[in-house]
Amino acid sequence: MTQLSQAVILITGASGGFGQELTRQLLEAGSRLILTDIDETVLRQRVAEIQPQVKTGEVLACLAADLSTRTGCETLYHQVRALDIPVDILINNAGIGLFGRMDEVPSEKWELLMQVNLLSPMRLSALFAADMITRRRGHIVNISSLAGWVAFGGMAHYATSKFGLRGFSEGLFQEVKDYNVKVTAVYPFFSRTPILESERYGTLAQEFQGFPEDMVTDPADVMRATIQAIVRNQLHVFPDKTAKTVHLLKRYFPQLLDRINAGFGRRFKSGDSK
Repeated sequence: MTQLSQAVILITGASGGFGQELTRQLLEAGSRLILTDIDETVLRQRVAEIQPQVKTGEVLACLAADLSTRTGCETLYHQVRALDIPVDILINNAGIGLFGRMDEVPSEKWELLMQVNLLSPMRLSALFAADMITRRRGHIVNISSLAGWVAFGGMAHYATSKFGLRGFSEGLFQEVKDYNVKVTAVYPFFSRTPILESERYGTLAQEFQGFPEDMVTDPADVMRATIQAIVRNQLHVFPDKTAKTVHLLKRYFPQLLDRINAGFGRRFKSGDSK
């Protein structure tokens, strides 16, 4: 079991929808948090909204970090090390999205996505895992996506980053388990967070009518299930009903899932929420 009370937890992407829920719920669990996002002003505003509602836990620091570069990841690591407080749990939550046909998305956009969604968790995990291995305890959590199991049309780049994060998490688990370092990978379905408003490009963007409202999940529920799985040291976590169902279909009935996927794409175009 991973203990949350008094645990020092570093959360990236702490200003976003999942990041805010992680902050709120981990404070309620009595954790001590180091929060980071690209805009420190916005991050502090989000924290100021949450703290009056939660009387437990502690925010140790709010740090600005651009995780789209190796230098930014290394800078964050050294900022955290300067606090002289070992990190018990690293939650790689920062991520960005985009939507569009593979050849119509500007290369600089999808390359940035790969840096943030895949390379930054790999870089930060390598840096903090070394400390955890030395201490022989720790936990690394990677927020992937159901798109790390199933690639929907218009999301080839995003799915690639999340498939990669799933593979990295599995390999990392095998490499650090003998040192009492835990790994958890989380695969939520589309949730009611700002990533639903990601940039859209080209032909598919013209047809896209938005995610059907009845299908998106509540980030509070998703992160509550995620935190429970972290406590239980689960490797693979499907924190909502849709994610669980689609994962089982992918494993046991892939042809049926292909037909469902096609229907899902039609709903994107129609905007039908019924």
